[in-house]
Parts: sequence; C-alpha cells; structure tokens
Amino acid sequence: MSEEGIEMRPVEILLVEDSPTDIDLTREGLEMGKLANNLSVVENGDDALAFLRRQGDYSGAKRPDLVLLDLNLPGKDGREVLEEIKTDLDLMTIPVVVLTSSKAEEDIARSYKLHANCYITKPVNFSRFVEVVKGIEDFWFSIVKLPDPD
Repeated sequence: MSEEGIEMRPVEILLVEDSPTDIDLTREGLEMGKLANNLSVVENGDDALAFLRRQGDYSGAKRPDLVLLDLNLPGKDGREVLEEIKTDLDLMTIPVVVLTSSKAEEDIARSYKLHANCYITKPVNFSRFVEVVKGIEDFWFSIVKLPDPD
C-alpha cells in the first residue's frame, strides 16, 4: 500500500542483456532494492522488440515501466533497438536506460541523440554494479513520475 492507500503493483522492468553474469548482477541489485518488481529478460535485440510489441512468444508480456538496454547485443544491437523504441508511437514513452560496458563518447552521444533517457556505464566491481542497479530503481521509481502503462 502507498501513502495514499492505493495498492501498488510491482514495477515491470525489461532487461535486454546477453551476459549471464550481468543478468545475475542486475537481478541481485533489484532484489536488494526497496520495490517489488518483475524482471523480464531477453538476450537479443530482436526478442526485445518482439517483447515490447507483444508478438509471438511474448504475446502475453506486460508492458514494461522501464527498459534496461545493453548496446552490444547479438542480432539487432542496442542502438537499433533504442532507435525503434523511440520512433514507435506505442513505445516511445517507455523510459530506456542504456546500461552498457561502452565508455565510447560516440556511443554516449548517439544514445542521447536516439533519445535514451540516460546512459550508464556498467561498473566492473560487483558491489558497485549492484549499487548502480539499486540507484536506477530508486531514481526511476521513487523520484521520477512516470505515465501509467497502457
């Protein structure tokens, strides 16, 4: 229950990540967070778009409140996924956090030109990675006001 007496639903998060280690670290960071969440994981860009569009195997998927997107993916890479999300009238309002190992200025600039909501470089240190994921959750779901999902 929230302060207003309204029942809170779990936060829906889509993680688009192909590294099993980073999937586990993200899951752990979210489990240590304050909010109930449902984490869905897809490992490539094609599946990410199918999930978001509720196509094929993902026809029953819930619309995510937030997408955590790696840039370096098999198939369609994260840059292509970001561009498709932010040019799709049905998807463009979903916040996309680029969470990637790339520190390249060109990736940072291009991500923002494609309308990423923020860009975070993955820390190498385990405890710092978990801390970053908890910070993402705190910021996007405790501070920021998001539109209701469709």
